[in-house]
Amino acid sequence: MKRSLVTLGVIVALAGCDSDNHNVVTSDFTLQLLHVADMDGSNATVLENASNMSALVEGFTSQHANNTLFLSSGDNYIPGSRYDAAADESMVNVDTIGVPGVARADIAMLNAMGLQASAVGNHDLDGGSAEFASIINTQSASSCDANISCSADYIGAQFPYLSANMDFATDENTIALVATAGQSAANLANKLTASTVITVDGEHIGIVGITTPTNDDITTVDDIAVYPLNDDIGELAAIVQSEVNALTATGINKIIALAHMQSITYEKQLAELLRDVDIIVAGGSNTLLANDDDRLWAGDTAAGSYPIIKQDADGNDVAIVNVDADYKYLGRLVVDFDSDGKLLVDSISAADSGPVITDGQMVDATEGATPNSDVIALVDSINEVLIESESNVVGHTDVFLNGTRSYVRTEETNLGNLSADANLWYAQLHDASVVISLKNGGGIRADIGYSAFPAGSTDPDDLTYYPPAAYPAAQKAEGDISQYDVQTALAFNNGLSVFDLTGEQLWDILESGVAGVENISGGFHHVAGLCFSYDGTKTARQSDPESGAVTVAGERVQQIIVDTDSDGNCDKNSDDMVMAGGTLQLPDATYRTVSLDYLASGAPYPCAGDDCDNQVQLGDEMTTDPQASNFAATGSEQDALAEFLQAFYADSDSAYNSSDSVDGGEADARVIRLDK
Repeated sequence: MKRSLVTLGVIVALAGCDSDNHNVVTSDFTLQLLHVADMDGSNATVLENASNMSALVEGFTSQHANNTLFLSSGDNYIPGSRYDAAADESMVNVDTIGVPGVARADIAMLNAMGLQASAVGNHDLDGGSAEFASIINTQSASSCDANISCSADYIGAQFPYLSANMDFATDENTIALVATAGQSAANLANKLTASTVITVDGEHIGIVGITTPTNDDITTVDDIAVYPLNDDIGELAAIVQSEVNALTATGINKIIALAHMQSITYEKQLAELLRDVDIIVAGGSNTLLANDDDRLWAGDTAAGSYPIIKQDADGNDVAIVNVDADYKYLGRLVVDFDSDGKLLVDSISAADSGPVITDGQMVDATEGATPNSDVIALVDSINEVLIESESNVVGHTDVFLNGTRSYVRTEETNLGNLSADANLWYAQLHDASVVISLKNGGGIRADIGYSAFPAGSTDPDDLTYYPPAAYPAAQKAEGDISQYDVQTALAFNNGLSVFDLTGEQLWDILESGVAGVENISGGFHHVAGLCFSYDGTKTARQSDPESGAVTVAGERVQQIIVDTDSDGNCDKNSDDMVMAGGTLQLPDATYRTVSLDYLASGAPYPCAGDDCDNQVQLGDEMTTDPQASNFAATGSEQDALAEFLQAFYADSDSAYNSSDSVDGGEADARVIRLDK
């Protein structure tokens, strides 16, 4: 257990020299910063983690009641089973929700834990601006659905959402929630603004929000403006600096930035470009920072030390902190500031600061850690709804289905293949001429199965992967794939779109997909009906961030074979060799393709809206849905996977059994990286 070794809120040393004639720096104020990020997972352990998180927040806050801040760097929820469960009619019986609505349980849990401010992340807007507004705003019980009786109001987010580079006043759904920046957070419940001020033990601390400028590309911002338009990190820093300057002009000398940049690389760059920002809480990248003495969940490894220390544009120290997602860790930074508000790096101790694992052992070991009763009630209520979806079994697997972020965004996995195969089969029910399926790794949000170490081992080589665990309360056997599993893995449940692609367009899409593997980009493609190889050492495709125009074509993709004889072998002797040796062979050949409508609507796909050649949205046109499963809409990716499982892998006698390479299975065969 981590405990503070300093007396919070007290000057612990006077300027001068110690007995060894070393300079002693005056510590004028000590802050305990608790932080979270990316609570956007939908796996079954997230809710258990949330209960333990609430206990740890209570414990550490009670130990240092006057000197604690609790902040989030965004992505406080994500569409999926838990998100939808909060809209179930049974939520009228949960006082902290009152009026059912998507994602309201997630917000209510953060309210109960005492969250004080959050950055705006990309997944916070996945449902669009109207849904975002309904999640953070209040709703009166009197406006409840006429079919149910609501006894309590929904109080919305009791904390402000912050972003200095998003203009919420340009959107009709969010304009009413916009507040003037720089106000006290205590006055900004249910509000959207650029910055806020929180008073901790008499010290005014400025909090500024930063959101990735790519938000208008990776989520549904509707008419919310996102700046800078060209995604330039220098221009973003200038926007943020203006907000920081407005705070420091009022005499505030301690600034924390909540930055949801998707890659900690960008938070590091911002740290060096900004002035007067002392701490950056990173978000969006699921980056676990930790030190050698920090106890981690099985299979987790640190991506860097906690905190990362950078120097700002004036040469002053900046601490960057981040923890992994899904309530797995509570970030804790205990740090001193001098009388001028400068962060004192030497005051940070690994014994007090770092990621705090949210397991029962840590709860038991933490003084004052008591699970929050409101959080427990929310967890219990959501679990009751989820049991119903766990009891709806749609298939069976004998193997772990790999949906882990670092894998599905960089290489072929069995879950990626399974989903791509399902989409192809499903589309062919409507149109037998479809030969290709394309699916992005970023659309796969969770594994179907779990991993664990054998008893007594912590060796990464011993990590063992298993099919989905049994859930006796739902009569779910080991290996059963449930509605919940499908909804969790394919949380966005995009519709499926069928259209024609030329060989050249296909190459352009695949080239774009492998351009971001180093940054674990969600654009990496899983495929069915084709195979391709690429060389990651060669030039990656690049495009202008403002116009989307390709500036560097890229030369990574070396071979593309379309399996036109549908034998699953990608046999170059009988199938179409679209590209060989990095040279297009069939640029004008046409291939009927199925992909997600979300992907098809923008670059590098040639469809702006619905104007691809011969484009059909399966949700509008499909009359051949087998209806063996009906929990998801016809024409959606969840329905495709559920129907596919029912048709081919329905039970233990016909179980899916293609092991993933991470689990010692066969090497990748559809997407081959030549330089590995």
